[in-house]
Amino acid sequence: MAITEEKLGEILEVYPEKVRVNRRRHIVLKEPDTNAAQQIEANTRTLPGIITNRGCAFAGCKGVVVGPIKDMVHIVHGPVGCAFYTWGARRNKARAGEDGKNYVNYCFSTDMQESDIVFGGEKKLAKLIDETVEIFHPNAISIAATCPVGLIGDDISAVARAAEERHGIQVLAFQCEGYKGVSQSAGHHIANNLLMDKVIGNTEVEKCDEPYAVNLLGEYNIGGDGWEVERILKDIGYHVVCVMTGDGSYEDLRLAHTADLNLVQCHRSINYIAEMLEIKYGTPWLKVNFVGIKSTCDSLRAMAAYFGDKDLMQKTEDVIARETARIQPVIDQYRKVCEGKTAFCFVGGSRGHHYQGLFAEIGVETVLAGYEFAHRDDYEGREVIPSIKKDADSKNIPDLHVEADTKRFKIKIDPERLAKLREKFPFDEYKGMIVDMKEGTIIVDDLNHFETEEFIRLLHPDIVSSGIKDKYVIQKMGIPSKQLHSYDYSGPYAGFNGAVNFARDISMSFATPTWNYIVPPWKNQPLLNATINGDELNA
Repeated sequence: MAITEEKLGEILEVYPEKVRVNRRRHIVLKEPDTNAAQQIEANTRTLPGIITNRGCAFAGCKGVVVGPIKDMVHIVHGPVGCAFYTWGARRNKARAGEDGKNYVNYCFSTDMQESDIVFGGEKKLAKLIDETVEIFHPNAISIAATCPVGLIGDDISAVARAAEERHGIQVLAFQCEGYKGVSQSAGHHIANNLLMDKVIGNTEVEKCDEPYAVNLLGEYNIGGDGWEVERILKDIGYHVVCVMTGDGSYEDLRLAHTADLNLVQCHRSINYIAEMLEIKYGTPWLKVNFVGIKSTCDSLRAMAAYFGDKDLMQKTEDVIARETARIQPVIDQYRKVCEGKTAFCFVGGSRGHHYQGLFAEIGVETVLAGYEFAHRDDYEGREVIPSIKKDADSKNIPDLHVEADTKRFKIKIDPERLAKLREKFPFDEYKGMIVDMKEGTIIVDDLNHFETEEFIRLLHPDIVSSGIKDKYVIQKMGIPSKQLHSYDYSGPYAGFNGAVNFARDISMSFATPTWNYIVPPWKNQPLLNATINGDELNA
């Protein structure tokens, strides 16, 4: 059943008037004219009482961007629950580097108690830093503030400066209290600013001696995605300077200024650093997508075109031909099971957009998509950024002003050639999700649990790809739920091998007989029971 304005109105009718008007602005029905600009509301506060899938600013900073850096110890200054939330919910895989350091599997917290809230927790934090250095000898330390820290006024920056003097290593203080933004997106921005200001370029190394040096930005190695992407890039001949931040290291991050090109996988979480690297060091960025066969091939060809080396271009085509010949027959077999199915694709970051292509390659059509914590440019494209008005929440996160580094700024590519490449490839550009959605499909920002169930009742998707907060509700409705925040202990799903893994897992979701034994509750029992004058009513 297609969603019409009338049907959409029926879904939203249960809301109070102000809520109904607000939520309508967060929902777009894709119109037939693909050239017409369709505006969507995004990056605004979730209304009180609505059960959202969003996280907080702390989760975006520590849990997403900073936490995966493997040779740093990441201390959460706050209650232990906050530390656990950003540690146990994401599968950021990492291997120890040459120095043997990998602290990703550890959880560090000051475990603030009531007495710490009353009397302050700075001494407890300082003691934990000392113990951490003595026991683990990390290359650097991060401190992430939680809501209570900001409320009681603990000065974690002062604690960090004193610790640096005592131990001679960098200690970064992230003022990422959960309430600082409308979602985890604010935490991404906070993390980007401090990493750019304090870490990137904090070295005497001026250049990279390896050819075709790239940074992979916005890749968090969930389920090993980053390893698969690095396998492909290194096979072609690229040198990966650093990955921000899946399986990434503090030492490599310091060298990010030496790369020739930045690759942006997750636009929302890392676009700030990409822009600042271009301004400060002259390094262009390319919006890539290594999820899906076609997207991976397109991204690899854009990279080769940037460097303009014929041998590199040929090697790129050789790898593409070899990999597609190897995996396409396998994909075709799984496609037989998946052909004709439909999906909801509501995932944070850029995944709600990226995975639509991979779904299509196995025969699954996306009928509804959206993001938890996107901004309007993630939906409508970066050209709308100048028209986005800053509200009070956005102003809580100041932009880091950077200028060209007089010593290290370097033009990496002839400006005229880059301008020509922009006509064909997404250099310094992201067109957003809406442009790739089909007519009649639905785009929803900050989709809540009520709307999820209502859209499922109307559209009857065969699978829902979402996060960790609504998975079990969906499964109880008799519908497979593919958790795409941490892949349900599977993966990788990026690159060529990832496409095979994804096709296998999705086809298994459809083929399992489990769903024959699950009956949605509304099919065999009333949702509401009531009596009037002794007569029972069911609804």
